[in-house]
Amino acid sequence: MYIAERGPVSRNILRQFGRHSAALSVFAILSITSLGMGTPAAAQSYSFSTVKVEGNERVDAATILSYAGIGQGQTVSAGELNDAFQRISAAGLFESVQITPQGGTLVIAVKEFPTISVINFEGNRRLKDEMLAGIIKSQSRRVFSPAQAEADAAEITKAYQEGGRFAVTVDPRIIRRSGNRVDLVFDIKEGKVVEVERLSFVGNRAFSDRRLRQVLATKQAGLFRSIIQSDTFIADRIEFDKQLLRDFYAARGYADFQVLDAVGEVTRERDGFFVTFNVREGQSFKVGRVSTISEIPEIDAAEFEAVQKLRSGVTYTPTVIENNITRMENLALRKGLNFVKFEPRITRNPRGLTLDVEFVISKGDRVFVERIDIEGNTTTLDSVIRREFRAAEGDPFNPREVRRAAERIRALGFFKDAKVDAEQGSAPDQVIVNVDVEEQPTGSLSFGVTYGADSGVGLNAAFQETNFLGRGQTIGLSLGTGTDNKTAAFNFSEPAFLGRDLNFSVFAGYTETDNANAFYNTRDANIGFGIGFPVGENSTLQLNYKLSESRISDVGPNSSVILHAEEAVGGQFSSSIGYAFAYDTRTTGLDPNGGILLRFSQDFAGLGGDLQFINTNALALAERRVLNDDLTLRAVFEGGMLNTSKNNSRVTERFFLNSKIRGFESNGIGPRDLNAVNQDALGGNMYAVARFDAEFPIGLPDEYNIKGGVFADVGTVWSLDNVNGGPVGGPIGAVDDSANLRASIGVSLFWDTPIGPLRFNIARAIKKESYDKERKFDLTISSSF
Repeated sequence: MYIAERGPVSRNILRQFGRHSAALSVFAILSITSLGMGTPAAAQSYSFSTVKVEGNERVDAATILSYAGIGQGQTVSAGELNDAFQRISAAGLFESVQITPQGGTLVIAVKEFPTISVINFEGNRRLKDEMLAGIIKSQSRRVFSPAQAEADAAEITKAYQEGGRFAVTVDPRIIRRSGNRVDLVFDIKEGKVVEVERLSFVGNRAFSDRRLRQVLATKQAGLFRSIIQSDTFIADRIEFDKQLLRDFYAARGYADFQVLDAVGEVTRERDGFFVTFNVREGQSFKVGRVSTISEIPEIDAAEFEAVQKLRSGVTYTPTVIENNITRMENLALRKGLNFVKFEPRITRNPRGLTLDVEFVISKGDRVFVERIDIEGNTTTLDSVIRREFRAAEGDPFNPREVRRAAERIRALGFFKDAKVDAEQGSAPDQVIVNVDVEEQPTGSLSFGVTYGADSGVGLNAAFQETNFLGRGQTIGLSLGTGTDNKTAAFNFSEPAFLGRDLNFSVFAGYTETDNANAFYNTRDANIGFGIGFPVGENSTLQLNYKLSESRISDVGPNSSVILHAEEAVGGQFSSSIGYAFAYDTRTTGLDPNGGILLRFSQDFAGLGGDLQFINTNALALAERRVLNDDLTLRAVFEGGMLNTSKNNSRVTERFFLNSKIRGFESNGIGPRDLNAVNQDALGGNMYAVARFDAEFPIGLPDEYNIKGGVFADVGTVWSLDNVNGGPVGGPIGAVDDSANLRASIGVSLFWDTPIGPLRFNIARAIKKESYDKERKFDLTISSSF
């Protein structure tokens, strides 16, 4: 509805336009008919020697006559005159149209729509003027259209509703100005955010409501309801939640799972929604008998069966089937076999709750990829999207590969939505693959205050862009300063180096520490580069080079002579090459309830520089969710060894178990010079640690995002090259660098907050040395391996 309330020309524009158009249409017909009342024959046709256009300013007369379609001397009927009136009105250029026969002259009188002078938005606080201007299609210095203004109001309303503001109202108004101009004003009443007050489920038996809520993208309103966006009700997000539920159950063997319905009911106060998902779980199936047959005589089924990793007894999931088909397809490509189809045939065994899987190798249709069309990417280059396809124009068409390419495109994180489908090409054996993406912001600039039990209060600033210049590259820069340290870091990575599946990265960093738990300071600066690539379905290999300079300074007068000797050396350069191998099945393995992570790395220093050493690190992690995913069990085994061959190791290269064994301060354990007054932690050339964690709900409402946990840690750090310690000027004494075990137990509180996942630890050391420094309470940012 158009309502103008300012100035003497205020009136209801929309209603006037509507009444005026209808009245003029009737008037035109009545006028035409009345001219023919004298003689019935005359009422059937008219002929005008002159057609005259009046009232037009911007639209020339020839254009209006072309809409009318009536020429001089042309014989027309009353119905044709009415058709001319309708055509001129439908052009959308005129506020009013009047056709009047005057003897041999036909007068077409028009009143043009006004021109928009300016467009303003009033009442908007959540969405800025710049964003709203990009949504609407009405523009300044263009002709005002009531229909377009109404459509623009609807688009603004939709934008607010996507943010959970369903009570929004948007009224377009016009303010008349001189010279047939108007100001267009969108009067916005935003209303309040409509939150999801409760998420509930009907029909779920295997998994609790609490566990299923963790799966959904929609969240219940909680403590931070004023700043969390995921607890606002968005209708489109419900469809996404349905798919998340299907994927969750499918990954756990529930082949018959269905989301029967999802209903959002508004509260009586209309300030919230109750969302209920009605589901049918069915039964969880495991894989029964696995076999492979070939319907193509020249293809040996046993050869393709050998590359499979599907075994009886594992949980049946579509992902497992797809992974095995991918292995067989890759083997077919290596053997030069095109247009071969691998189809899984599933046989149910309801009594044993197993599914027999028979892979059938057969001939596929001879269809080729004609071209790949990409739309919607205004920033991201076509090549970034195109490289996620394993096929190019002219290659055989594989529908399964198209689906996987769509998943890879979505996984880039550059797009809010990505749709990939195929349609018939220019010939029956040609297919066009269409990619339609909707981009989203990929950069961030942040400023913040940090706190750490070891580093104290600090300030930091960080810039991160994951789609730099639309090339899919990542670039980051961070600066930080705290009570005890200063840091700076830069990183850049190219995920498709030389057009191949190679991740090339460049990094540089600077760290300066003023340790509160040690009577010495350190400085480290480094720069390097690396190349990473996959070597298997779940494994990657990273090769790297690093050049670094480090030094020790400000060693206290009562510190060990070992530290004074290391300070006297001054700055030392190291030039090293290394590799890191990782094998991770936590997200891509056969078991959806858990997985393992294995990491092994070595760095070899001695390619120039002052230092020669081999630094070896290894980590093994096993994780599993039990009791319907409510309890997460985790075990981590970690160790490292530093072998030097030229100089003695220094504290800048040695290992410290900071944060690896909870219950102790930073630099709180490890070899020490017991004859020195300060007894600084010296670190060690070797370490070994085992950590065990359990994480579980503690009964608080899900929207609080708080869980509990228990842990137990055991480990040690030991071995020094130089054990001739003692204070400066004092007697030389032995350093305790033995492999003395330390152990601790404790409880944790996990809190997933908008500023990050926090972890509170209360720990007790149950095995320690007399000189160790304990810390019973710790607050950290929870991180994953």
